[in-house]
Amino acid sequence: MVGIIGNLRKIPAKTNHGYLCLLILLICLAVLQGCASAPKSGDQELDPADPHEKFNRASYDLTDKIDRAVFEPVVNTYIDYVPDAAQRSIGNFYDNLAYPNVVLNSFLQGKVKQGAEDTLRFFVNSTIGMFGLFDMATHMGLQKNDEDFGQTLGVWGVKPGSYLFVPLLGPSSERDVTNIPIGLVTNVLFYAGLAVGSYFAAPLTILGAIDKRARLVGPMRIRDEAALDPYLFVREASIQQREFLVHDGKLPLDLYYEPFQDNPFEQDGKKQKL
Repeated sequence: MVGIIGNLRKIPAKTNHGYLCLLILLICLAVLQGCASAPKSGDQELDPADPHEKFNRASYDLTDKIDRAVFEPVVNTYIDYVPDAAQRSIGNFYDNLAYPNVVLNSFLQGKVKQGAEDTLRFFVNSTIGMFGLFDMATHMGLQKNDEDFGQTLGVWGVKPGSYLFVPLLGPSSERDVTNIPIGLVTNVLFYAGLAVGSYFAAPLTILGAIDKRARLVGPMRIRDEAALDPYLFVREASIQQREFLVHDGKLPLDLYYEPFQDNPFEQDGKKQKL
């Protein structure tokens, strides 16, 4: 990790963000290529939702090792010494920087009223809220929403495809991985870095990663304490959460059952009376 940051500092400021974009896109392509070429085991039946489990587990193990060695000690120090109020303001700041992605995808999903409110929310927090440090929009009754391009594709009818665990970035799918470049170019920090330079954007990017990891302390503690197989725990939780978000919490009835399970309310070709 230190070596990567050191190499980025050697790149001229004007080209650093272009390099970052290319690096992220190459990671996505490498993941997709690795999944496409992952060998299929003839001795063990593959999970249709996770046919690239061997590759995904390797990505998960690598990410987990880096997290425990690098991020976890830093995040624990951050939580211990940064006041809760300051942590909330930092979280609000980064949420606001990324909020144009929510605005864009609200409109792409045909949620015109929500998109207008999301636009107003972004401008309120960017101005009155002092660049998002204070969530004034919520106090004004403007609800915070969670939309991204993966959800938009789901609303458009695109199936999630195979489960993917992207190294260092976390759980995703063949559909949802498309949000990585979209989320990058709709983040205000990306354009601030282009305008001011990497020496301004790099520290903010690192702090943003620490803030994001700090918000996951609770779920990761549950994972470590409750899961016999942490990889499966993360996979199933991620898949269910994505379906919940795509359908705005209103899941179709068929999603409550296993995809290959017979309808429990049908017996001998006739529906049972409830």
